[in-house]
Amino acid sequence: MPFDAPETVQADLAACRGLLAGGSKSFAAAARLLPRRVAEPATALYAFCRIADDLIDEGGGAAGMAELTARLDGIYAGTPAAHPADRAFARVVARFGIPRALPEALLEGLAWDTEGRQCPDEPALEAYAARVAAAVGAIMTLLMGVRAPAALARACDLGVAMQYTNIARDVGEDARNGRLYLPHDWLRAEGIEPRAFLDAPAFSPALGRVVARLLRQADVLYRRSEAGIALLPRDCRAGIGAARLIYAEIGRQLERQGLDSVARRAVVPRHRKLRLMAGSLRLPAPRAADVAAPPLPGTDFLVRAVEAMPLEAGPPNGFKERLLWAVELFDRLENHTGTTVRLA
Repeated sequence: MPFDAPETVQADLAACRGLLAGGSKSFAAAARLLPRRVAEPATALYAFCRIADDLIDEGGGAAGMAELTARLDGIYAGTPAAHPADRAFARVVARFGIPRALPEALLEGLAWDTEGRQCPDEPALEAYAARVAAAVGAIMTLLMGVRAPAALARACDLGVAMQYTNIARDVGEDARNGRLYLPHDWLRAEGIEPRAFLDAPAFSPALGRVVARLLRQADVLYRRSEAGIALLPRDCRAGIGAARLIYAEIGRQLERQGLDSVARRAVVPRHRKLRLMAGSLRLPAPRAADVAAPPLPGTDFLVRAVEAMPLEAGPPNGFKERLLWAVELFDRLENHTGTTVRLA
Protein backbone atom coordinates (compact mmCIF):
# COMPACT_ATOMS: atom_id res chain seq x y z
CA MET A 1 0.00 0.00 0.00
CA PRO A 2 1.43 3.45 -0.91
CA PHE A 3 3.02 5.56 1.82
CA ASP A 4 0.38 8.32 1.49
CA ALA A 5 -2.66 6.12 0.75
CA PRO A 6 -5.67 7.22 2.86
CA GLU A 7 -5.93 3.76 4.43
CA THR A 8 -2.29 3.90 5.50
CA VAL A 9 -2.63 7.44 6.85
CA GLN A 10 -5.62 6.55 9.02
CA ALA A 11 -4.10 3.27 10.23
CA ASP A 12 -0.87 5.02 11.18
CA LEU A 13 -2.74 7.73 13.08
CA ALA A 14 -4.74 5.11 14.97
CA ALA A 15 -1.50 3.35 15.97
CA CYS A 16 -0.04 6.66 17.16
CA ARG A 17 -3.16 7.28 19.24
CA GLY A 18 -2.63 3.87 20.81
CA LEU A 19 0.89 4.87 21.83
CA LEU A 20 -0.49 8.08 23.27
CA ALA A 21 -3.21 6.31 25.25
CA GLY A 22 -0.68 3.92 26.75
CA GLY A 23 1.86 6.64 27.50
CA SER A 24 1.57 10.17 28.81
CA LYS A 25 -1.77 10.95 30.47
CA SER A 26 -0.74 14.61 30.68
CA PHE A 27 -0.12 14.78 26.93
CA ALA A 28 -3.39 12.99 26.22
CA ALA A 29 -5.29 15.50 28.35
CA ALA A 30 -3.56 18.45 26.70
CA ALA A 31 -4.31 17.03 23.23
CA ARG A 32 -8.03 17.14 24.02
CA LEU A 33 -7.72 20.90 24.50
CA LEU A 34 -6.19 21.41 21.06
CA PRO A 35 -8.12 21.62 17.78
CA ARG A 36 -8.07 18.47 15.69
CA ARG A 37 -5.87 20.06 13.01
CA VAL A 38 -3.13 20.38 15.66
CA ALA A 39 -3.90 17.40 17.88
CA GLU A 40 -3.46 14.86 15.05
CA PRO A 41 0.04 15.91 13.94
CA ALA A 42 0.96 16.41 17.60
CA THR A 43 -0.01 12.78 18.22
CA ALA A 44 2.38 11.71 15.46
CA LEU A 45 5.11 13.85 17.03
CA TYR A 46 4.47 12.31 20.45
CA ALA A 47 4.56 8.79 19.02
CA PHE A 48 7.98 9.34 17.44
CA CYS A 49 9.30 10.95 20.66
CA ARG A 50 7.93 8.04 22.67
CA ILE A 51 9.67 5.49 20.46
CA ALA A 52 12.94 7.42 20.65
CA ASP A 53 12.69 7.67 24.42
CA ASP A 54 11.90 3.96 24.77
CA LEU A 55 14.88 2.98 22.63
CA ILE A 56 17.15 4.97 24.93
CA ASP A 57 15.51 3.83 28.18
CA GLU A 58 15.80 0.20 27.16
CA GLY A 59 19.56 0.53 27.11
CA GLY A 60 19.99 1.05 23.39
CA GLY A 61 23.05 3.26 23.92
CA ALA A 62 25.11 3.93 20.82
CA ALA A 63 23.23 1.28 18.86
CA GLY A 64 19.90 2.88 19.75
CA MET A 65 21.12 6.31 18.70
CA ALA A 66 22.43 4.92 15.41
CA GLU A 67 19.02 3.37 14.73
CA LEU A 68 17.21 6.62 15.58
CA THR A 69 19.53 8.65 13.34
CA ALA A 70 18.95 6.23 10.46
CA ARG A 71 15.19 6.43 10.99
CA LEU A 72 15.37 10.22 10.96
CA ASP A 73 17.35 10.01 7.71
CA GLY A 74 14.48 8.04 6.18
CA ILE A 75 11.86 10.43 7.51
CA TYR A 76 13.55 13.44 5.94
CA ALA A 77 14.25 11.57 2.69
CA GLY A 78 10.56 10.70 2.38
CA THR A 79 11.31 7.01 2.79
CA PRO A 80 10.41 6.33 6.43
CA ALA A 81 10.88 2.97 8.11
CA ALA A 82 7.94 0.58 8.02
CA HIS A 83 6.56 1.78 11.34
CA PRO A 84 3.36 3.82 11.85
CA ALA A 85 5.10 6.51 13.93
CA ASP A 86 7.87 6.99 11.36
CA ARG A 87 5.40 7.27 8.47
CA ALA A 88 3.12 9.62 10.39
CA PHE A 89 5.99 11.84 11.50
CA ALA A 90 7.40 11.93 7.95
CA ARG A 91 4.08 13.35 6.74
CA VAL A 92 4.14 15.93 9.53
CA VAL A 93 7.72 16.96 8.70
CA ALA A 94 6.84 17.50 5.04
CA ARG A 95 3.53 19.22 5.62
CA PHE A 96 4.69 21.69 8.29
CA GLY A 97 8.25 22.34 7.11
CA ILE A 98 9.97 21.17 10.29
CA PRO A 99 13.74 21.76 10.12
CA ARG A 100 15.74 18.64 10.84
CA ALA A 101 17.71 20.54 13.49
CA LEU A 102 14.68 20.37 15.80
CA PRO A 103 14.16 16.58 16.08
CA GLU A 104 17.95 16.15 15.86
CA ALA A 105 18.28 18.33 18.95
CA LEU A 106 15.86 16.06 20.79
CA LEU A 107 17.88 12.98 19.84
CA GLU A 108 21.05 14.72 20.97
CA GLY A 109 19.49 15.37 24.38
CA LEU A 110 18.52 11.71 24.67
CA ALA A 111 22.10 10.77 23.77
CA TRP A 112 23.36 12.98 26.59
CA ASP A 113 21.21 10.93 28.95
CA THR A 114 22.75 7.68 27.75
CA GLU A 115 26.20 9.16 28.29
CA GLY A 116 25.30 10.04 31.86
CA ARG A 117 26.17 13.66 31.14
CA GLN A 118 25.61 16.04 34.03
CA CYS A 119 25.39 19.82 34.27
CA PRO A 120 28.42 21.64 35.70
CA ASP A 121 26.61 24.98 35.51
CA GLU A 122 23.38 26.70 34.46
CA PRO A 123 24.32 27.11 30.75
CA ALA A 124 24.81 23.34 30.54
CA LEU A 125 21.42 22.79 32.17
CA GLU A 126 19.81 25.23 29.74
CA ALA A 127 21.44 23.48 26.78
CA TYR A 128 20.05 20.13 27.97
CA ALA A 129 16.54 21.52 28.51
CA ALA A 130 16.69 23.15 25.08
CA ARG A 131 17.17 19.75 23.47
CA VAL A 132 14.80 17.52 25.41
CA ALA A 133 11.97 20.04 25.86
CA ALA A 134 12.32 23.32 23.96
CA ALA A 135 12.83 21.49 20.66
CA VAL A 136 9.45 19.82 21.11
CA GLY A 137 7.88 23.18 22.00
CA ALA A 138 9.25 24.70 18.81
CA ILE A 139 7.85 21.83 16.73
CA MET A 140 4.44 22.22 18.39
CA THR A 141 4.45 25.91 17.47
CA LEU A 142 5.03 24.98 13.82
CA LEU A 143 2.15 22.50 14.00
CA MET A 144 -0.09 25.41 15.03
CA GLY A 145 0.91 27.24 11.86
CA VAL A 146 3.09 29.83 13.62
CA ARG A 147 6.69 30.49 12.55
CA ALA A 148 7.26 33.99 13.95
CA PRO A 149 10.61 34.17 15.81
CA ALA A 150 9.00 35.87 18.83
CA ALA A 151 6.46 33.06 19.22
CA LEU A 152 9.14 30.40 18.79
CA ALA A 153 11.41 32.05 21.36
CA ARG A 154 8.60 32.08 23.92
CA ALA A 155 7.63 28.48 23.10
CA CYS A 156 11.22 27.51 23.84
CA ASP A 157 11.01 29.45 27.13
CA LEU A 158 7.98 27.37 28.06
CA GLY A 159 9.73 24.12 27.17
CA VAL A 160 12.78 25.00 29.27
CA ALA A 161 10.56 26.06 32.19
CA MET A 162 8.69 22.75 32.05
CA GLN A 163 11.92 20.79 32.01
CA TYR A 164 13.23 22.75 34.99
CA THR A 165 10.01 21.86 36.82
CA ASN A 166 10.46 18.18 35.90
CA ILE A 167 14.01 18.24 37.23
CA ALA A 168 12.98 19.95 40.47
CA ARG A 169 10.19 17.42 41.00
CA ASP A 170 12.31 14.32 40.23
CA VAL A 171 15.56 15.01 42.09
CA GLY A 172 15.30 11.89 44.23
CA GLU A 173 14.04 9.58 41.49
CA ASP A 174 16.74 10.75 39.10
CA ALA A 175 19.48 10.36 41.71
CA ARG A 176 18.41 6.81 42.51
CA ASN A 177 18.77 6.10 38.78
CA GLY A 178 22.26 7.59 38.75
CA ARG A 179 21.20 10.88 37.15
CA LEU A 180 21.73 14.41 38.43
CA TYR A 181 20.63 17.48 36.47
CA LEU A 182 20.98 20.18 39.12
CA PRO A 183 23.95 22.44 38.27
CA HIS A 184 27.05 21.31 40.16
CA ASP A 185 28.14 24.86 40.93
CA TRP A 186 24.76 25.56 42.56
CA LEU A 187 25.11 22.44 44.69
CA ARG A 188 28.67 23.20 45.75
CA ALA A 189 27.67 26.77 46.65
CA GLU A 190 25.32 25.16 49.20
CA GLY A 191 27.99 22.76 50.47
CA ILE A 192 26.70 19.70 48.58
CA GLU A 193 29.18 17.55 46.68
CA PRO A 194 27.42 16.12 43.59
CA ARG A 195 29.12 12.72 43.72
CA ALA A 196 28.36 12.29 47.40
CA PHE A 197 24.72 13.22 46.83
CA LEU A 198 24.38 10.64 44.06
CA ASP A 199 25.89 7.98 46.29
CA ALA A 200 23.40 8.70 49.09
CA PRO A 201 20.49 10.90 47.98
CA ALA A 202 18.96 12.69 50.96
CA PHE A 203 17.01 15.88 51.46
CA SER A 204 18.48 18.79 53.37
CA PRO A 205 17.63 22.49 53.72
CA ALA A 206 20.64 23.19 51.48
CA LEU A 207 19.20 20.99 48.74
CA GLY A 208 15.86 22.71 49.21
CA ARG A 209 17.49 26.04 48.44
CA VAL A 210 18.91 24.65 45.19
CA VAL A 211 15.48 23.33 44.20
CA ALA A 212 13.89 26.69 45.08
CA ARG A 213 16.45 28.46 42.91
CA LEU A 214 15.58 26.25 39.96
CA LEU A 215 11.85 26.88 40.45
CA ARG A 216 12.46 30.65 40.50
CA GLN A 217 14.24 30.38 37.15
CA ALA A 218 11.31 28.36 35.80
CA ASP A 219 8.79 30.94 37.03
CA VAL A 220 10.56 33.74 35.16
CA LEU A 221 10.27 31.72 31.97
CA TYR A 222 6.65 30.72 32.63
CA ARG A 223 5.67 34.37 32.95
CA ARG A 224 7.56 35.29 29.78
CA SER A 225 6.02 32.39 27.85
CA GLU A 226 2.57 33.95 28.20
CA ALA A 227 3.59 36.49 25.56
CA GLY A 228 4.09 33.60 23.14
CA ILE A 229 0.78 31.96 23.99
CA ALA A 230 -0.94 35.20 22.99
CA LEU A 231 0.69 34.91 19.54
CA LEU A 232 -0.83 31.47 18.88
CA PRO A 233 -4.12 30.90 17.05
CA ARG A 234 -7.05 31.59 19.36
CA ASP A 235 -8.21 27.97 19.38
CA CYS A 236 -4.77 26.79 20.57
CA ARG A 237 -4.25 29.18 23.47
CA ALA A 238 -6.34 27.36 26.07
CA GLY A 239 -4.51 24.05 25.61
CA ILE A 240 -1.03 25.54 25.81
CA GLY A 241 -2.11 27.90 28.59
CA ALA A 242 -3.41 24.95 30.60
CA ALA A 243 -0.08 23.13 30.22
CA ARG A 244 1.77 26.27 31.36
CA LEU A 245 -0.42 26.68 34.47
CA ILE A 246 -0.48 23.01 35.47
CA TYR A 247 3.28 22.59 35.17
CA ALA A 248 3.93 25.75 37.17
CA GLU A 249 1.57 24.41 39.83
CA ILE A 250 3.85 21.39 40.27
CA GLY A 251 6.40 23.85 41.60
CA ARG A 252 3.85 25.34 44.01
CA GLN A 253 2.96 21.84 45.22
CA LEU A 254 6.64 21.12 45.74
CA GLU A 255 6.92 24.28 47.83
CA ARG A 256 3.96 23.16 49.95
CA GLN A 257 5.89 19.92 50.59
CA GLY A 258 8.89 21.85 51.89
CA LEU A 259 10.82 21.49 48.59
CA ASP A 260 11.62 17.86 49.39
CA SER A 261 11.60 16.01 46.07
CA VAL A 262 13.81 13.21 47.36
CA ALA A 263 11.41 11.49 49.76
CA ARG A 264 8.23 12.15 47.75
CA ARG A 265 7.02 13.29 44.35
CA ALA A 266 4.88 16.41 43.98
CA VAL A 267 1.52 15.68 42.35
CA VAL A 268 -1.13 18.28 41.47
CA PRO A 269 -4.60 17.06 42.58
CA ARG A 270 -7.20 16.61 39.86
CA HIS A 271 -9.56 19.26 41.25
CA ARG A 272 -6.75 21.83 41.10
CA LYS A 273 -5.88 20.83 37.53
CA LEU A 274 -9.48 21.41 36.48
CA ARG A 275 -9.48 24.85 38.09
CA LEU A 276 -6.24 25.73 36.33
CA MET A 277 -7.58 24.50 33.00
CA ALA A 278 -10.52 26.87 33.38
CA GLY A 279 -8.08 29.66 34.23
CA SER A 280 -6.19 29.07 30.99
CA LEU A 281 -8.99 30.86 29.14
CA ARG A 282 -8.07 34.18 30.76
CA LEU A 283 -4.30 34.50 30.80
CA PRO A 284 -3.08 38.08 31.33
CA ALA A 285 -2.25 40.32 28.40
CA PRO A 286 1.39 39.95 27.29
CA ARG A 287 3.96 42.59 28.13
CA ALA A 288 5.72 44.20 25.17
CA ALA A 289 9.11 43.56 26.75
CA ASP A 290 8.36 39.83 26.93
CA VAL A 291 7.29 39.66 23.29
CA ALA A 292 10.50 41.40 22.18
CA ALA A 293 12.88 39.51 24.46
CA PRO A 294 15.54 37.52 22.56
CA PRO A 295 15.64 33.73 22.80
CA LEU A 296 17.61 32.15 25.60
CA PRO A 297 21.24 31.56 24.56
CA GLY A 298 20.63 27.82 24.74
CA THR A 299 17.56 27.87 22.48
CA ASP A 300 18.65 30.46 19.92
CA PHE A 301 19.80 27.76 17.48
CA LEU A 302 16.27 26.33 17.37
CA VAL A 303 14.71 29.67 16.44
CA ARG A 304 17.39 30.32 13.80
CA ALA A 305 16.83 26.89 12.26
CA VAL A 306 13.19 27.76 11.60
CA GLU A 307 14.07 31.21 10.27
CA ALA A 308 16.45 29.54 7.80
CA MET A 309 13.65 27.30 6.48
CA PRO A 310 10.66 29.46 5.55
CA LEU A 311 7.50 27.58 4.65
CA GLU A 312 6.33 28.44 1.16
CA ALA A 313 2.87 29.93 1.01
CA GLY A 314 0.19 28.80 -1.38
CA PRO A 315 -0.69 25.46 -2.92
CA PRO A 316 1.90 22.90 -4.07
CA ASN A 317 2.57 22.36 -7.77
CA GLY A 318 1.28 18.85 -8.49
CA PHE A 319 -2.44 18.19 -9.07
CA LYS A 320 -2.66 15.60 -6.30
CA GLU A 321 -0.80 17.87 -3.87
CA ARG A 322 -3.02 20.84 -4.84
CA LEU A 323 -6.13 18.74 -4.25
CA LEU A 324 -4.93 17.67 -0.81
CA TRP A 325 -3.98 21.25 -0.03
CA ALA A 326 -7.47 22.48 -0.98
CA VAL A 327 -9.18 19.81 1.13
CA GLU A 328 -7.01 20.70 4.11
CA LEU A 329 -7.72 24.40 3.57
CA PHE A 330 -11.48 23.85 3.69
CA ASP A 331 -11.05 21.63 6.76
CA ARG A 332 -9.13 24.42 8.47
CA LEU A 333 -11.78 26.98 7.57
CA GLU A 334 -14.54 24.70 8.85
CA ASN A 335 -12.65 24.00 12.07
CA HIS A 336 -11.89 27.69 12.53
CA THR A 337 -15.55 28.70 12.36
CA GLY A 338 -16.90 25.83 14.40
CA THR A 339 -14.21 24.93 16.90
CA THR A 340 -14.94 25.16 20.60
CA VAL A 341 -12.60 24.42 23.47
CA ARG A 342 -13.10 20.91 24.77
CA LEU A 343 -12.40 20.49 28.46
CA ALA A 344 -13.09 16.75 28.61
